[in-house]
Amino acid sequence: MENKIIIDAENAVFGRLCSYAAKKALEGNDVIIVNSEKIIITGNKENIIKTYRTKRARGGASRRGPHYPKIPFMILKRGIRGMLPDYRWGEGKQAFSRIKCYEGIPKEFEKREKIKFEDLNKNKYIKLEELSRKI
Repeated sequence: MENKIIIDAENAVFGRLCSYAAKKALEGNDVIIVNSEKIIITGNKENIIKTYRTKRARGGASRRGPHYPKIPFMILKRGIRGMLPDYRWGEGKQAFSRIKCYEGIPKEFEKREKIKFEDLNKNKYIKLEELSRKI
């Protein structure tokens, strides 16, 4: 139990949280992220939405990739996957299997101590929940 890290992702910046989670998973810790729909992506809302729409359109309906998810916790896992050295084999694959993301807070983690990333001094941002509704 000592190597489990529980992160409350409410109002955390997307890229900073992804890099932190990837680093801790590579060190051998189990990383559990709750409230993944409340993460913020900084920048202009219209530009962020346009960027993610083009990424999703590139995948299309074909069996080939790249496939970009629409669900908030899957968008987060895709961001963390990009920060790992190689998610398909070796230590990157093992680290990626140690990362779990949840929307909301599951009952087994409600009473546990969580790490918080508070950084809401940004003017322009969009929450991951709102982004997933608009793409």
